[in-house]
Amino acid sequence: MRPAPREASVAVRGAGLGLRRVHFDALLAGIPEAVDFMEVAPENWLEVGGRGGRQFRAIAERVPLMCHGLALDLGGQRPLDRDFLARLRRFLDELGVRAFSEHLSYCADHAHLYDLLPLPFTEEAVRHVAARIRAVQDALGRRIAVENVSYYAAPVTGMSELEFLNAVLEEADCWLHFDVNNVYVNSVNHGYDARAFVAGVPGARIAWGHVAGHHREAVDLCVDSHGAPVIDPVWDLLDLAYSLHGVFPTLLERDFDVPALDVLLNEVETIATLQARHARPARRLAHG
Repeated sequence: MRPAPREASVAVRGAGLGLRRVHFDALLAGIPEAVDFMEVAPENWLEVGGRGGRQFRAIAERVPLMCHGLALDLGGQRPLDRDFLARLRRFLDELGVRAFSEHLSYCADHAHLYDLLPLPFTEEAVRHVAARIRAVQDALGRRIAVENVSYYAAPVTGMSELEFLNAVLEEADCWLHFDVNNVYVNSVNHGYDARAFVAGVPGARIAWGHVAGHHREAVDLCVDSHGAPVIDPVWDLLDLAYSLHGVFPTLLERDFDVPALDVLLNEVETIATLQARHARPARRLAHG
């Protein structure tokens, strides 16, 4: 067994917000005091020029930036796209991005599927995706984080979702991008104990976290929409995560039905309030 990783701590702390074009004018006027860092999908900005590209880079110069990828296809069968990885590395280096994460899923077959699909929870899948994560880390020249994803059809299982996640983190020696809303959504959809899941993740590997809203379709079905306010049970899970694992940087995701910036800042401030409740010496993530 590998030695335990350095306690995850990124070169950011506090509460963050996803960067959205609709808020560019407000952010260019000044980064709100409540926002300690921001996050983007690099695929949306790799080669964007013109006014939008200039505005994006101006904001990126004013606030610590994290990147959360969409297209690496970590769990897929196709060879990794080495050209894309080289361009991604240049982007991360040029903008001084503090950390990069991807989804623990697959998203392509012969072409991009435009969805994040779950991997089978098996030992074979652990070995496969961990090898690809290690290759990505080598190509990018940095340790990455992987995010626990929401899913709706249970894949082939030889272990639980939590066992699978922990096995991948250990085998790949990577960080965890911990999405507590996904834990809640999956616990409803697949009937497991969300609090036990939060307790069971390796806290020392948490690089940063997500909270988001979702849509409740039925008593036993949630859709991870990122299009609604965060609900109290998800805030409670984040509070539990801080109490068990210490305070980690946490970002509010809102991708659809995006309201005015001031509305989102109220939720960002809720993150900060929970963090203050569990204040300890801050953890920071060493590069490498």
